[in-house]
Amino acid sequence: MLIRALLAAVHYLALALGLGSVFARGVRLRQLRLAPQDSEALAAVLRADAGWGVAALLWIATGVPRVLAGLDRASAFYLRNGFFYTKMGLFAVVVALELLPMVTFIRWRKIRGRGADPVAGSPLPTLIRLNDLEVAIVVIIPFVAALMARGAWLF
Repeated sequence: MLIRALLAAVHYLALALGLGSVFARGVRLRQLRLAPQDSEALAAVLRADAGWGVAALLWIATGVPRVLAGLDRASAFYLRNGFFYTKMGLFAVVVALELLPMVTFIRWRKIRGRGADPVAGSPLPTLIRLNDLEVAIVVIIPFVAALMARGAWLF
């Protein structure tokens, strides 16, 4: 019972960490668009991005055992529920949207480590739009999860 509670709590706390991080990343990306040489805004983008990555790892590390080990409900409950697949589909969309930002921020970290300006020539407007879409989807996911958890069926 303790393991179930801990996994559930960490899964939910990852939502707070993830939503806060991706939202903060968007705010700081907008600051960076206005002042590309702002080293504090750049550092804040990279910190928020790290928090976003930790949240994603926590979601996976806690979600997979909750589904496959049948800790809260039998695996069949999830695997035959359309809202579960909707939730996973939305998560997959977030992961796909995150590919460009992830590669960009890894590149920025390397360039910054060499003392050069990583922001010059970066697609900041695209990164901001992708970030905004990710925020919106992360806000929708708990509503889908609540429907799933209460036994609603999509198909």
